[in-house]
Order: sequence, then structure tokens, then C-alpha cells
Amino acid sequence: MKKLVRASALVLALVLCLTLGASAVTYQRGSSGSTVREIQTRLKNWGYYYGELDGVYGSRTEAAVKRFQQKNGLTVDGKAGPQTLAAMGIRATDTVLGTQGDVQLLARLISAEARGEPYSGQVAVGAVVLNRMKHPSFPNTMAGVIYQAGAFSCLDDGQFNKPVADSAYRAARDALNGWDPSGGAIYYFNPATATSKWIWSRPLLVVIGKHRFCS
Repeated sequence: MKKLVRASALVLALVLCLTLGASAVTYQRGSSGSTVREIQTRLKNWGYYYGELDGVYGSRTEAAVKRFQQKNGLTVDGKAGPQTLAAMGIRATDTVLGTQGDVQLLARLISAEARGEPYSGQVAVGAVVLNRMKHPSFPNTMAGVIYQAGAFSCLDDGQFNKPVADSAYRAARDALNGWDPSGGAIYYFNPATATSKWIWSRPLLVVIGKHRFCS
């Protein structure tokens, strides 16, 4: 009997460790992905959230989480950490976007690729990276998209290593928060410098500054 009790305790401890380990992430403003969409869905079903189910952790999602936390006796910080996720019955399944490292990396690319472009054009370049992460034809991580061979000329011509413009940091945060001036584009190019004939075959979505954004 004692052996059975000890075995049951070990199994319970293992389950708890796996559950906590899987949920040991914090979703907050700027995060995105399927888990954020699940958070929004549950909060909407329970009457806390009134926005779109877009998978982007913006101000409306943050406010809804705060209402949920206050109602359920949790720390009211607007962040969906392990305790809040557990209270919602959610197990995290994807990587959190919006960390300082994400902002730094995306800002560096934006600065290198769109320095001097209109602000909306800088945000659009960041949005293209995020759109590629969701597209089956590209890697599903930010680093994978940015460092994919031949994807961005700035990695080959040295622009990527130059100082990052202040506006690029703001643009990176706006892109991570869900603003997409590109209209869902996964490609963009400067017609004055493009050497690929294939890129001209891509359907045009919008022109911002010197860049054509395409699907």
C-alpha cells in the first residue's frame, strides 16, 4: 500500500512539473500566436474581451486579462503568466513574441532595410517578417526568417550591422503589436534596385515609399 501511495505521489509530481514547465511563459502586450488567440477566445466567451480574435496581445487583450484577474483573485497585472493561464485552463503551446530580444532583432532588420523610408513603411517591413513566420513557405521563427539565406540583402551588404535608428525600435514594437501597413505582404522590393524578374510577378498589395509590398 505504501509503495502504491509513493508511486501515485511521484506520478502526481511529474504531472505538475510537466504542466508548470509547459506554462512557464508569460504572454503580454506584443506577444502573438495561437495561445494568445486561445486566451482571447476564452475571455470573449466569458464576457471579458470584446475585440477581434487576431492572436495579437494588444491593449484590449491586456484590459480583458486584468478584468479576469480581478474577478478571480489573481495578481492584476494584465499579463497571462503561469497562474493566469492555469486559471483559464490553458496550456501554452507556442513561443512568445515581443521579448526585448525580438524587438532588438526586428528593429535591426527594419533599420537596415528601411532606413529613411516613411514610418509606415518601416512598420510594414517588420510586418513582412511576422507574416512570413506564419506562412508555410518560410521558417516559423523570427531568427529563422531574418537569417534565411538570400532573404534580405542587408545581411550581405553590411547594413545589418550598422547602428539601429530610433524609429526602427518603435516600428518593431508596432509591428509586434499587430499593425500591418503591408496588408499581409510576404515580399517587398525596391523597383529601382531589384534585379530579380520573378519578384515583379508577385501580386502587388501596396506601395509605401520606395517599396512595393506583395503577396
